[in-house]
Amino acid sequence: MNRNLLLYFFFISLCFSGRFSSQTYQLTGNPVNTTGWTVVPSTVVNGDFVMITDDLTNKSGAIKLNDPINLKYCDKWRIEFDFRLDGNGTSSGRGDGFAFWYLQNPPVVSQLGSGLGIPQNAIGLMIGFDLYNNTTAGQMNKVHLAYGVVQNTTDNNNIEYYNTAGSSFHSADLTSTQPFIGATYKHVEVTGEVDPATPANWIITLKIEGNTIVSQSFAPQGAAATMTTGYFGFSGSTGAASVRSSIKNVKIYTDKVQILQSSIPVSTCPNPSTNSGTVNLTSYNNQFVSNTANYTFSYFTSTGVPITTPANYQFTSNTTVNVVVKDNAGVLCDNPDGKIVLTLSPLNADDVTLKACNNNNAGTGTFNLNSAAVTNVLGAVKKYYKNLADLNAGTNEIVNTNAYVSIPGKVYVKVTTPQGCMDTAEITLSFYNPIIVQEATLQSCFIDTNITSASFDLSTANVTAQTGISKKYYTTAANAISGTNEIINPNAYISTSGAAYVKVTDENGCYMIAKINLVVLPPVKSSILKDKIICIDARTNLDAGPGFDGYEWNTGATTSSIQGVPVGMYWVKLKTGNCYTLQTVKVIPAAEPTISSIDITNNTISINVNGGTPPYKYSLDGINWQDSNVFSGLPRGEVKIFVKDFYNCEPVHVQITVPNLINAITPNGDNVNDFIDYSALAYKKNLVFIVYDRYGNKLYEANKMRNFTWDGTASGKKILTGTYWYTITWNEDDKNNTQTKYSGWILVKNRD
Repeated sequence: MNRNLLLYFFFISLCFSGRFSSQTYQLTGNPVNTTGWTVVPSTVVNGDFVMITDDLTNKSGAIKLNDPINLKYCDKWRIEFDFRLDGNGTSSGRGDGFAFWYLQNPPVVSQLGSGLGIPQNAIGLMIGFDLYNNTTAGQMNKVHLAYGVVQNTTDNNNIEYYNTAGSSFHSADLTSTQPFIGATYKHVEVTGEVDPATPANWIITLKIEGNTIVSQSFAPQGAAATMTTGYFGFSGSTGAASVRSSIKNVKIYTDKVQILQSSIPVSTCPNPSTNSGTVNLTSYNNQFVSNTANYTFSYFTSTGVPITTPANYQFTSNTTVNVVVKDNAGVLCDNPDGKIVLTLSPLNADDVTLKACNNNNAGTGTFNLNSAAVTNVLGAVKKYYKNLADLNAGTNEIVNTNAYVSIPGKVYVKVTTPQGCMDTAEITLSFYNPIIVQEATLQSCFIDTNITSASFDLSTANVTAQTGISKKYYTTAANAISGTNEIINPNAYISTSGAAYVKVTDENGCYMIAKINLVVLPPVKSSILKDKIICIDARTNLDAGPGFDGYEWNTGATTSSIQGVPVGMYWVKLKTGNCYTLQTVKVIPAAEPTISSIDITNNTISINVNGGTPPYKYSLDGINWQDSNVFSGLPRGEVKIFVKDFYNCEPVHVQITVPNLINAITPNGDNVNDFIDYSALAYKKNLVFIVYDRYGNKLYEANKMRNFTWDGTASGKKILTGTYWYTITWNEDDKNNTQTKYSGWILVKNRD
């Protein structure tokens, strides 16, 4: 170390940016988090590293952990950090270096000295990384270790000169094998482990970049041997020679076992014969840590005497047992903070009240008697009885203690501890506060496609005003009680008029069943809105009538009636309450009557009509009308016939021909009245001329091939003189092809 060092600062370096299961303290992050640390100038944080000293002369600094650490209960501890020594130095070279330490008296301000920033009369463990040889004033790369008291009051009694057998170490010059100077960081691991051969000693191992520099047992000297707590940290200094000393990624593994609680009160009843209490201390291990298999527990009296039989510890007065929890992995330090506070007290079983559900007002509840907290004594045996007489006699013990069905009342329990202490307690059985429910009714509008059903939102049924409850819905009361066949879509439940049931459950798990009446509101139609029949070119009014809450026609009208509408299909939405009924109405064109056929007899015609709506009216001129379908005395030739029906719409008409009347023929070949000839009607469609005898037998048919004439023969032979009947049928050339039939008689005189 540089003898010309004018000023140095003490440096402690361990910073906590987080905690791990066995890694308590850190100096990490970017920038480095120094929460929980004291930074002594001229040490500063520079991004992701802590610069202990800059490459300037006469500088010193330190960083110190604020929390004192007690290594008494640590069988093993470990420190990791990265360091870098770089810079140009001075004409005197590079120096001095930096130190890592665990001290009873760490520096709080900068101090003069030449000992790598270590304070005067430093007590504890110190490890220095030294670049300057104070004896030769030359350069070196050495590791110094001191476990004791380093005076550091002059240049000749600092850590470089501390030589105490078994308590100090000075490495060879590592310049050629492990040089400290360089632009890159070097990783250091320092571990301490109790020397099993000499428990007062630490086996300290130091590695740089994985290379072991020292690994041996060190004995604490002087005041270091009686240290109870110390502070971790780093320090460094420069003098006439300079160097930039930096550290980062510091991790100190000295965490002690974390316990769930530090004090466990235990009250136990004394054995009546010995007046002493007996406890199994090991039964409380899981109240200190969760996974007891990973730890070893030691028990001590209040005066520090080890307890050798913790599973059967007897005590005659109130006392406290100290518990030390040891990490079997040796990573965490022992935790000596556990206490079991033992109190001798006679057994006093407590009267308690148990509550159960009076589900759906059944009048009984199911009680778990074992849940009654009548005592907290571990291992106590409890027996339950319906009355004190049975308890005292030890008869009629209740056996179904986990599910005891009872009305409100009392039962009694006899409590016996493992030590033989006994007491009785009264358990009051009562019901939880009842759930107040009421029957409710829901109304909902019919579904258009199924008017006997509606969609109900069961959740809106006002069955209770109680808060903190849940509801489930069912189709029957039996299903509600058993909790089966739950309605899975209560917000859109499709149903006819009827009932559903809701199971109302409170925070205690108690329930009541309430009925929900379901009413389907049917469609309400207008009784006066009817289909109408009008002439095709006419108009009419449609009236839905009064009594509805609203109207909406497909024409856009919102009145109860609409006027002047033509033939067509119409609808109106009729509002009743919140429901809408869609009613359709038709304005139908009146069907036209059809003149289906006309019968002509001589000069009389009969008009046959179908279709339309009777009664019919008949006319020959479309002006003068009659009810009869028969017209007589008509002239021969073309006649126009008019017909209209009940609706008095535009009449239909047809034009017919009344043929000439021929009543006699003399087929004797004199060319006078030799035949009857209706060829003048050949232009008529489907013209047929048929002759019958007086018995209705067909004798002759004069069709187009016979030119619609007849010469008084049948089957090529002359017929007998006599009177015969004939018909002439045809279809008029109109849109309905009106069938016309002319009937007449004829006298045939055959002369030879």
